[in-house]
Amino acid sequence: MDSRYQKHLTLQDRYTIEEGLNHGYTLTRIAEEVGKDKSTISKEIRKHRIGNSQKIGNVNDCMNRFQCPIQHLCKDCRVDRDCCRCRKTDCRKVCPEYRSDSCRYTRRAPYVCNGCSMVYDCHRPHFYYRATSAWSSYVERLKASREGISLTGEQLYELDCLLTPLLKQGQSIAHIYAVHRDEIPCSVKTLYNYIDMGILTARNIDLPKKVKYKPRKRKRTEPEIDYACREGRTYKDFLAYMEKNSEANVVELDTVHGARTKGSVMMTMLLRNTSLMLIFLMPDCTQASVKAVFDQLTDKLGMEEFRKCFPVILTDNGSEFKNPKSLEMTDNGQERTRIFYCDPLASWQKAKLEKNHEYIRRVLAKGQSLEGYTQKDMTLLANHINSTARSSLNNRTPFELAELLNSEKLLKVLGLKKIEHDKVVLTPQLFR
Repeated sequence: MDSRYQKHLTLQDRYTIEEGLNHGYTLTRIAEEVGKDKSTISKEIRKHRIGNSQKIGNVNDCMNRFQCPIQHLCKDCRVDRDCCRCRKTDCRKVCPEYRSDSCRYTRRAPYVCNGCSMVYDCHRPHFYYRATSAWSSYVERLKASREGISLTGEQLYELDCLLTPLLKQGQSIAHIYAVHRDEIPCSVKTLYNYIDMGILTARNIDLPKKVKYKPRKRKRTEPEIDYACREGRTYKDFLAYMEKNSEANVVELDTVHGARTKGSVMMTMLLRNTSLMLIFLMPDCTQASVKAVFDQLTDKLGMEEFRKCFPVILTDNGSEFKNPKSLEMTDNGQERTRIFYCDPLASWQKAKLEKNHEYIRRVLAKGQSLEGYTQKDMTLLANHINSTARSSLNNRTPFELAELLNSEKLLKVLGLKKIEHDKVVLTPQLFR
């Protein structure tokens, strides 16, 4: 079926729209890339655009600001000064003749300031389209449309008169539903929900098994991005990309947990060309924490150096990595890397990093909490691991190869230092 006849836009579609707007594409071109009608793209942008209706500060954006005859609207305004030019009081809030001088590009297509080269010098209201914000708004609206009771008051009353007396007699909902299926306008699951919500006269105490079992614990995690994020980023796509860019250095990415309960985790990165491993301590295993590490590395190294050190990243399907756009792109829309995912249950596709985790477990046992450790401790651990000679490296250490092949600035910024051979410690004694 042609995708333009499907009703809902996916997260990947919204990313395509945002990227097209950032590059200044027309709505027609964006619609062709997404596979939807142009009117659908237009409605999506106008419905989910975000921004400020007024610029921060008292910058006057009234269309009559240069020929304004109105004076003395505010109490502290001087007699010899036009009120609309006074910065002490915002005349937009007090003047009845105020008319915003909005930009024509926000009144018509593309309706947003994405890709506008004059946005930083413009004093007019700004609007932007962000795929993640639009997706969140869409999901919330979709959930809200399915909440509440779909029955009328009369139907609910008839259902209560049928269900409650039979439950009081000790009958189960499954039995009642099997006998009176034609009279019940909802499913068995909905009946349980109505009773649990207190909508019917019957209560949970009238259900013999309901009060015997503990309610299931729902694991509350951050919202995961739809699996559409894997489109164009699978392991097959990774192999195809490396055939065309064989000189690009691959960086394997993963996380190592401490205790099974919530707490600090380690994010590990391994540069394949030298087996150099980087360890970053994060407060939790969330997408925001991973993005914070990427942003910090970008700030310290600079964009060009980051692209040189981390051109291609291969990771697993953990929820903390399920927002690839936030890792591939900076907040201002610059591309800094490419993210690809291993196949499910195929950790061997990034075997070097998985094997390197054994060195971490020699020092920090599995299940041991990381609370109390600092980034300085993680750097010390990385230094001892990277100073260990490997037969796979012709009896050289990853640090020695990194000095020849990797960025000198990377080693300096992250505080990576060589440990003398006889002083390498890979036991719990390292932190004692």
